[in-house]
Amino acid sequence: MTKKLLQINITANWGSHGKIAEGIGNVVMSHGWESHVAYGRWANPSSSQLYHIGSMMDERIHGVGSRLFDNHGLMSKRATIRFLNYVEQLNPDIIHLHNIHGYYLNYPELFSFLSLANKPVVWTLHDCWSYTGHCAHYMYVQCDRWKTHCELCPQKRSYPASLLLDRSYRNYDMKKQAFLSVPNLTLVPVSKWLENDLQQSFLKDCRIQQIYNGIDINVFKPQMDTKAITGKYDIPLGKRVLLGVASNWWRKGFEDFLQLRRLLDDRYVIVLVGLDEKRIKSLPTGVIGIRRTENVTDLCGLYSLADVYLNLTLEDNMPTTNLEALACGTPVITYRTGGSPEAIDELTGNVVMQGNLEAVCKLVESVCNRGETVYASACRQRVLDKFCSSKQFEIYYDLYSQLLGIKK
Repeated sequence: MTKKLLQINITANWGSHGKIAEGIGNVVMSHGWESHVAYGRWANPSSSQLYHIGSMMDERIHGVGSRLFDNHGLMSKRATIRFLNYVEQLNPDIIHLHNIHGYYLNYPELFSFLSLANKPVVWTLHDCWSYTGHCAHYMYVQCDRWKTHCELCPQKRSYPASLLLDRSYRNYDMKKQAFLSVPNLTLVPVSKWLENDLQQSFLKDCRIQQIYNGIDINVFKPQMDTKAITGKYDIPLGKRVLLGVASNWWRKGFEDFLQLRRLLDDRYVIVLVGLDEKRIKSLPTGVIGIRRTENVTDLCGLYSLADVYLNLTLEDNMPTTNLEALACGTPVITYRTGGSPEAIDELTGNVVMQGNLEAVCKLVESVCNRGETVYASACRQRVLDKFCSSKQFEIYYDLYSQLLGIKK
């Protein structure tokens, strides 16, 4: 009988984790499985069979409940029950969770179902929400209350923002009870940093298998001719190009890039991708802003054009932009934030303490003086060895097979 995989994520084939789910689905289908993806919002065409959980109205009601009463993940009950009826009829062999937060699922209902379903459950953790009483990330405020018991949350107004109540103490207990109720649960942190923190949380006794994210090396690859990209985005010729990319610049170092511009001389130009129109209009001379783009050809051109990829993120887990830059042959300089340094080694980039822009300047000059060609081969090879999506997604298939007792 054909095996069935069901993945659950906020998006379908959209954004980094949506594309990861898509890639995993493609791999299992290559092994003869059926692949199904259930999502909350934002979907691109998919090779998997899709199921849309809830509606825009449900999402809005959930958002209001979260913002007023800190009820994130506790709304959308009817939509979740309808979805679970679908899951029962589908009868998947493996249920794989990704981001189950995002105003579309009721996690107590979901985990009540999973605890009785007697099916292997895999949960890829793309952030820290699973073991905190509120936030998806805590490193920016250097909070470690999640290690003992969340309360008086310093991130109450950060995603998923609550404007009135702070129920982080209650939420912590509810998550702990729900998430520990599934007997056959495997947690997959996508960085060593997250694995280490996970082992200090209330989920420490669960089965844990760390698996890095991967990227498509046939899509992200060096482009030799970058003249078109310089013309399209008015990037001046003869300048040393420093690139930053983010889908959302919240706590991704935007202000640090602006400070860095003041420390650099006119030999350099900074290009930032993923900005909104308001920020683009406010940029100083020497900084070029580009709106978010789904045009992978343009992204590869920008990565290939750049002399250095800078990741000045203040809060992150395992950013795929580092991997995309490396795959295009571009060295990376990153803050020591979360799992971001794990993308590189001594041949492919450098790590700097957060906020040390003088050190960033010195490293930028050193890398640029040596020249990108010194790094290109090692950067590309590092991704081929450790972060190739086809290899990483096969690891998931091996995990599924192990959980189901399938001999390869």
